[in-house]
Amino acid sequence: MKDDTQDQRPVAVVLGAAVWSGGRPSPTLRRRALHAATLWLSGEVRAIVACGGLGQNPPSEAEVIAALCRAAGVPEGAIFLEDRSTTTDENLRFAMPILQGLGAADVVIVTDRYHAPRARLIGRRLGLTVRCACPPLSGAKRRRVLRQYLREGPAYFWYWLRKR
Repeated sequence: MKDDTQDQRPVAVVLGAAVWSGGRPSPTLRRRALHAATLWLSGEVRAIVACGGLGQNPPSEAEVIAALCRAAGVPEGAIFLEDRSTTTDENLRFAMPILQGLGAADVVIVTDRYHAPRARLIGRRLGLTVRCACPPLSGAKRRRVLRQYLREGPAYFWYWLRKR
C-alpha cells in the first residue's frame, strides 16, 4: 500500500452539519459529504477527514459523512474521523492531529459557499494552506441560504476581531 505521507495531493476536510432524526443527513451534510467523495474519486484529494461530533441526533456528523463517502465509493482507508467537534473552529482544530499524522501540507475545506470565507480564515490562522471546495447549492431553499449568508457576515467579522 502506498504511504499517504509521500502523496503531495491535498486532504479534504469536510465540515460538519446537522444529522436529523433517524441518523439522516441534513441536505447540507449530504451535499458536503458527496462533494468530498467526488473530489476523492476524481483524484483531487488523497484522503477525507470527516468532522463533527454528536448533535441532537445520533450518530455523529463525522460518522454520517463517512457512511455517505463509503456509499459513494471511497474506501474505508481513505476516510478519517474527527468526531468530537461542535463548531467550525473545533472542526478544524480537532482535525489538526489527523492532518499532521497524514503529513498534509495542503487542505481543501469542503463547506458551503456562504461558510467558506470564515472556514478559510480559521484554517489559515491554524497555519494550514487552505482552499475551499463548495458544492453547488442546487435544491437548497433560497430563504435558508439567504439566512446563512446574513449569519456568516457578522460571524466572520466577530471571528476576525476576536482572533486578531
